[in-house]
Amino acid sequence: MHAQTIGRRGGPGPSPERDRLPERTDVAVIGAGLIGLSIAWRLARAGLAVAVIERAKAGDGASLAATGMLAAAAEHEPGGEALLPLCLASQRLWHPFRNELEAESGLTIDYRREGTFVIALGRDEVERLRFRHELQRRDGLAVEWLSGPAIRAREPGLRPTVTAGLFCADDHQVDPARVIVALRQAFRAAGGRLIEETPVTALTREGGRVIGVETTTGSLRAGTVVLASGAWAGEGGLVPDLALPVRPLKGQSMALQMTPRSGGLAHVVWTEQVHMAPKGDGSLIVGATVEETGFDPHLTAGGLYALLEGARRALPGVEEMRVAGVWSGFRPTSDDDAPILGEASPGLVLAAGHHRNGYLLAPVTAEAISTLILRGESLPVAAPFGLARFAPPAPHDSLRGETA
Repeated sequence: MHAQTIGRRGGPGPSPERDRLPERTDVAVIGAGLIGLSIAWRLARAGLAVAVIERAKAGDGASLAATGMLAAAAEHEPGGEALLPLCLASQRLWHPFRNELEAESGLTIDYRREGTFVIALGRDEVERLRFRHELQRRDGLAVEWLSGPAIRAREPGLRPTVTAGLFCADDHQVDPARVIVALRQAFRAAGGRLIEETPVTALTREGGRVIGVETTTGSLRAGTVVLASGAWAGEGGLVPDLALPVRPLKGQSMALQMTPRSGGLAHVVWTEQVHMAPKGDGSLIVGATVEETGFDPHLTAGGLYALLEGARRALPGVEEMRVAGVWSGFRPTSDDDAPILGEASPGLVLAAGHHRNGYLLAPVTAEAISTLILRGESLPVAAPFGLARFAPPAPHDSLRGETA
């Protein structure tokens, strides 16, 4: 496992049969998380032979540790103006993505469209929330300002100290466990191969082009290799020549079980400390800490206390809820908190660095990478997010100091 877990929520249904590594394929995808499986499913349903190679089990990285929020508005912060068009494009794609995924997998993903509240407790938080609302309005987001009583009328379990909030009607959510199982099922139904517990040890190159991968169980020749291994994309020496600016950003989360006695929530609720997301199975996911600890997976008393105290500060009923699970995971974070999409070198395509927007950005990432591989074209909204943006500026020619 890539993260420490205690009673973590898993996906429904039995594990699939183990696929064997083929000798060759049209596309090899490194990483069977949300991003890798979304890309692979799109390519397989287009008729390509696709193999996904995963070092552990599908979804074991950030994908099953996430909350599953599709929060283009709630996530929008100062400095995020360049990323916003990509987020909004993907948010619009989620409806057809969901419909096709559920139809082709035969499974539901608990897509919930009640919307998201971002709330303020106390005067200082109200002022900061007004600043955020002004930013959202300036950037054209449909966000409604509500008074504390108006919010509590819709979420009566919240404390009376909730004094104001934003309602983001278009910010929906899914259940990560169900999404991963559905993607796995849809991908294999489209003819794809999923090879789990098989680390990739090297990329195979020939004449300056990536032509396949080496794994712990053998070699695979591929027309294109897609690197989609999340926080591990820059690890293991696979692409030392690229120096990918991707690192892990640890988060701890927990699942609480809502009951009639404890009450709960009907909407996703964000505070300045935590976010809380009710799921269809009656659980309430509380996340997530932000920790620069490398790949240290350990749960900490301080992290779990921060989650509980942050939730209790807004929702007193959490004191009556049973703790159903706690876990940690690693967000794949780039140096500018935006994804890295596109061709890195001949035969090698990147889909990494999605930070905390993996679920939101999965549909547009899958469309961008599949468009590139199938048609050799860049999706315009994804074009600004190539690896080249991290290249140092070219040095200017020095002035010779000559006079006319």
